[in-house]
Amino acid sequence: MKVWRLFGSEHSANLVMIGRFKEVTDAIKAKEVIDSIITQVRADEAAGLLKTGDLPDRYTDGMLELFQRVEVHTIRPEEVEQFSYEVTVKVDGKNVVLTTEEMDVSVFLKVLIDEGARVEVYSAHKYPGTGYGRGK
Repeated sequence: MKVWRLFGSEHSANLVMIGRFKEVTDAIKAKEVIDSIITQVRADEAAGLLKTGDLPDRYTDGMLELFQRVEVHTIRPEEVEQFSYEVTVKVDGKNVVLTTEEMDVSVFLKVLIDEGARVEVYSAHKYPGTGYGRGK
């Protein structure tokens, strides 16, 4: 659950991010990287090492080891909490499709680009009928 620290009206963005890859295996690998980071964030939260709303200035040991293993080098420590937000990530052929109500999604964009995707991002509120989005 995200704790809101700022006022804004973007709480229901219905955001869609599509990473388009050259090969299905690339899309699967990118989703696996995202899933492994989400799993590590949940473990860090459960261990009391990460708390949503507190912006850390360092990675946990587990996160640092994971980033080295999956070769993610573009995410800043204060961005890691974005992986704790509610998102749906799925592979659709050569695409990784992420849907969320959040606007703060830079970490997902970084992972998709690092893994070789061409990325499209839009609000399903503004572009209904694309087959993606929450509550479609």
